[in-house]
Amino acid sequence: MNPIRAIRGMNDILPQDSYLWQHLEAVVRELLDAYGYREIRLPIVEQTQLFSRAIGEVTDIVEKEMYSFEDRNGDSLTLRPEGTAGCVRAFNQHGMTGTQQKLWYAGPMFRHERPQLGRQRQFHQVGAEVLGTASADVEAELIVLSARLWRLLGLDGAVTLELNSLGGNEDRARYRAALVAYLSERRDELDEDSQRRLDGNPLRILDSKSEQTQALLAAAPSLREFLDQESREHFEQLTQLLDAAGISYRLNPRLVRGLDYYNRTVFEWVTDALGAQGTVCAGGRYDGLVEQLGGKPTPAAGFAMGLERLVLLMQELKVAPPESSQADVYLVAVGEGAAVAGFAIGETLRDSLPGLRLQVHTGGGSFKSQMKKADRSGAQLALVLGENELAERTVGFKPLRGGDQRSVSQDALADELKHFFAHEEH
Repeated sequence: MNPIRAIRGMNDILPQDSYLWQHLEAVVRELLDAYGYREIRLPIVEQTQLFSRAIGEVTDIVEKEMYSFEDRNGDSLTLRPEGTAGCVRAFNQHGMTGTQQKLWYAGPMFRHERPQLGRQRQFHQVGAEVLGTASADVEAELIVLSARLWRLLGLDGAVTLELNSLGGNEDRARYRAALVAYLSERRDELDEDSQRRLDGNPLRILDSKSEQTQALLAAAPSLREFLDQESREHFEQLTQLLDAAGISYRLNPRLVRGLDYYNRTVFEWVTDALGAQGTVCAGGRYDGLVEQLGGKPTPAAGFAMGLERLVLLMQELKVAPPESSQADVYLVAVGEGAAVAGFAIGETLRDSLPGLRLQVHTGGGSFKSQMKKADRSGAQLALVLGENELAERTVGFKPLRGGDQRSVSQDALADELKHFFAHEEH
């Protein structure tokens, strides 16, 4: 019988990598808490119409990439492809309107794409959203927060900030008409995807990967020419705040993002260290989405970052912290009586020394084989319990990284461990 394998594009994160994920998640969680963001935990499955209404019917995500299915009641459900729509749905559903909410979430997202480096069908994101504030300092905070994260992770020299303004709905509508008019005259010169988008979502043509299409766009109308005074002032306030904070950025008039709900500010943090998958964090303002999903008009902005890509980037730049050992102390017990006593001693030590990573050997075996496992665990210290130690109510106290073994009374063992690790820290 053939073994069952994981679904293509939905990967296991093995112990030799999960420590790095834990490190990344801990740094992100602590940073978001320092800026006053509170965690919200969202369902993995939502009604399909949530995403079709929020993201846009004629986007690649809704048209081609969502995992949607009918449940037993005949309702259309979807594995979440992103987190903002669910966050806004929760904001509306739980009566948060009328207050400023600074929220963050983390977890798996799902898109049926061709798996490649940094792009999987199940991928993981951390997102931050601010609902209820219209001023440009919201976007500025999201950007400086993410810039601080890069410094904490050792990535600040490897990522670049790109900025653009999409303006308001009327600005975008006027620009859309001008862009369609320009490209319609050159439809035959567009790549196949851009020809399809021309009728449904023409702004997405701006970030086409086709060199021929990009050459056509060089002479296309610029979105900046269509921004009203309010949008221009909003964007100028943002850049002033970033300049004051010392954040470098590049203006990218082709930056539009792949989700229909964005307006005004959009931004991406990009890197050239991961090949084609260069975006590690992206976001912007989405002032119409709360109302679009049934709530009261509410300004909002946010970002999401891909954890797979950040882990890859940390590994590529060799800034990942070393993997920690499995244990601080490994208890070796030889003989049936010693094994029973060792099990009890281990629990007593865990009671006395919270936080001690103590691994008690299981599975039996000779003294030599147990000591090999103790060494492989990375522990600093082995506690050795045999029939002699059991009779004398002592434990062998053996440093594994240099030092001689000695005997310690079982009653004094907790104090000896405290002293040993206090000395190791210095």
